[in-house]
Amino acid sequence: MPVQRCLERLAWPAVAAAAAQPGSTVLWPLGAIEQHGPQLPLATDVLFAERVADAVLAGLEPELPIWRLPCQCFGFSPEHQGFAGTLSLPSELLISLVVAVGSQLAEAGFQRLVLFNAHGGQIALLQVAARELRSRHPSLAVLPCFLWSGPPGLSALLPQPERREGLHAGLAETSLMLHLAPELVGPDRPRDGIADQAPPQGWSLEGAVPLAWRTADLSQSGVIGDASGADGSLGEALYGRLVAGWGELLTNLLLSDWPPTAG
Repeated sequence: MPVQRCLERLAWPAVAAAAAQPGSTVLWPLGAIEQHGPQLPLATDVLFAERVADAVLAGLEPELPIWRLPCQCFGFSPEHQGFAGTLSLPSELLISLVVAVGSQLAEAGFQRLVLFNAHGGQIALLQVAARELRSRHPSLAVLPCFLWSGPPGLSALLPQPERREGLHAGLAETSLMLHLAPELVGPDRPRDGIADQAPPQGWSLEGAVPLAWRTADLSQSGVIGDASGADGSLGEALYGRLVAGWGELLTNLLLSDWPPTAG
């Protein structure tokens, strides 16, 4: 990624000039330090957020007004507590962090903040933080995004039932890590966390009528899904669609006046 897109590497006059550009946008990658089964590192979500964000920003036209903050590594991961290494912030602390950082970006004159989140367990929390931030700074558009939602074609690469049941450290995440950092992937390929007792009809772990599940309720290994078929070629295909999809989405955003704000 070009150094000039790294907000923390700029001197303050350059930051002020960046914020003053029409449509000035800051992208903030967010991950988590949490267990990802016996085969993946604690920083899996951090690595995914950083690598995809950097590849996307490197491919954007240089005149587009977007800059990146350093990744927020610690997240909200209470569902994974009980597995060694999981480090979870309290929900109110993460909300306060997003509001504090976003408030100062708004005061500097930036017009958009994209929360580029790779941890599924904090999607709803970041949506709450985004609304709290927006209510305090109506001139700042806040877009809480999830890495795996938005780019088209991702689900077509994953077979059923993994597409539906692979919630954590399964086929998709293990394959993506095999492509991005194979040296960090251990030899185990668990199939775990898929309950023998199916939920009542219409209910599910996630979806329209979800459950506030804890990993320890479902899995001994920390995996919820089936990592047995993971391979780097699938990871390469997933990575390609993630980068291309987010590149198009961000380009469309940066070339627009959307969303409306009360600036």
